[in-house]
Amino acid sequence: MILQINEAYPQPRRIEKIVQVLRSEGTIIYPTDTVYGLGCDIHSKKALDKVRRIKKMDNKRPLSFVFADLKSIAQYAQVEDSDYKILRKYLPGPYTFVLNATRLVPRIVLTKRNEVGIRIPDNKICQALVTELGNPILSSSVRLPDDQLLWDPKEIDRIYKGQVDLVVDGGDFVPEPSTVISLVDGAPVVLREGKGDVTPFL
Repeated sequence: MILQINEAYPQPRRIEKIVQVLRSEGTIIYPTDTVYGLGCDIHSKKALDKVRRIKKMDNKRPLSFVFADLKSIAQYAQVEDSDYKILRKYLPGPYTFVLNATRLVPRIVLTKRNEVGIRIPDNKICQALVTELGNPILSSSVRLPDDQLLWDPKEIDRIYKGQVDLVVDGGDFVPEPSTVISLVDGAPVVLREGKGDVTPFL
């Protein structure tokens, strides 16, 4: 099933419909400011298990959380004052910041290092979904087996038909992964260079 939504002005009723899928332990594919992401409510073990099966992922691979703003990040990640300064400067934006996780993070999404990726995409659909849901959404990029990123919602719907409950069509765009920065040890460390400029962190 595919649902088109206005990327600039997301229709509230359609946002509610998508969130109903998430609250029913469903999985969705949705647009961010970098790629189309596969996601679910982070508090649904059933949906989290399904995401890992779809992605053929083991528990060694970390997953990221999408937030609407900085307010609730401290519930899920250990954030120092110096971290907040960086987060405030670069989010919303095409970055994933890795921090130590708190006990509220479901064990199924944790790696042995107990770290979590934090994202606040500069995307109105994402922000509306998380705000309506009331807690973070899981985010994992949608790719082909050869690791190629997908960008056409209709093609995504064809490939993932029967695997996910809903594909959110937020328009076509050129996908590029987020830049991943670790803040675990205090000083920022670039783990992956992507859409976000890494110059300030070098």
